[in-house]
Amino acid sequence: MSDIGRLCEPIPEVAIVSTKGLRMRTVDRLGVVVCGAMHCDRSSMVVGSNSAGPNWVESPSLCVLVETSAGTVLWDTSCPRDWRTRWEPQGGNLANPYDLVGDDEYLDVQLNNIGVGLDEIDYVVFSHLHIDHAGNGHLFKDTNAKLICSADEKEFAFGFDGPFAGGHLKRDYEDLSLETVSGDTEILPGVTLIQAPGHTVGSMAMQVDLEDSGTMIFTSDSVFLGENFGPPVAKPGFVTDLRMWFASVEKLRQIQERTDATMVFGHDAEQVPRLKRAPEMWYV
Repeated sequence: MSDIGRLCEPIPEVAIVSTKGLRMRTVDRLGVVVCGAMHCDRSSMVVGSNSAGPNWVESPSLCVLVETSAGTVLWDTSCPRDWRTRWEPQGGNLANPYDLVGDDEYLDVQLNNIGVGLDEIDYVVFSHLHIDHAGNGHLFKDTNAKLICSADEKEFAFGFDGPFAGGHLKRDYEDLSLETVSGDTEILPGVTLIQAPGHTVGSMAMQVDLEDSGTMIFTSDSVFLGENFGPPVAKPGFVTDLRMWFASVEKLRQIQERTDATMVFGHDAEQVPRLKRAPEMWYV
């Protein structure tokens, strides 16, 4: 059993089993938190999308707040306020500048506006440990929140030499006590973490089952855009293992077809305006 499986007893560690027509255990409500956006070269998200030179596009930064009677989950932590200096060692401040964010869009401000204190969050789940997803993990270092990532992600993120590798910056997470999950795991009733590697070796998606809104799947960077998901599938440029990525996309598609889930993609600027956004609107 995984670390988090023991932590969450008596809720068992289970594979995803929900199907159409079955009554599922559901959460109370879900809030999408849009923490501004970065600029990125579109070719990093869709191969061959640039005809000549970089095509800088908006790349929204999404977090998700999930409230259940058994605990509150925060999915991802967005980018840090000090991104300009923090990301300088690996050039992230130039390659993916977090320059489309207002003072009221940083994660800590948004949680405060929603009325949720850092000490009221029980689980912080990192879809993976890249700079734009684990950038505010330090906010929860001295809280009682359980900090969770996949076992494969943790092994890689702590295993490479030097302070950074690609989108991983050890400074973001090396002082955190990270618990891990292996395999598809229901961490709370109606909240399931799905192993979806490819973008990184330990990328995850999250499935959330809601009473009225039905099932939602948050892909994070396992699928950047609806265009990647297709069909037809469009290959991303920023990927660790393309074979694993294709397998993960098809896995998520099968879950989507089985559950009739709404897909929410990791950095899709065209989709974001159609989403309900906390604190004004919630999925229930």
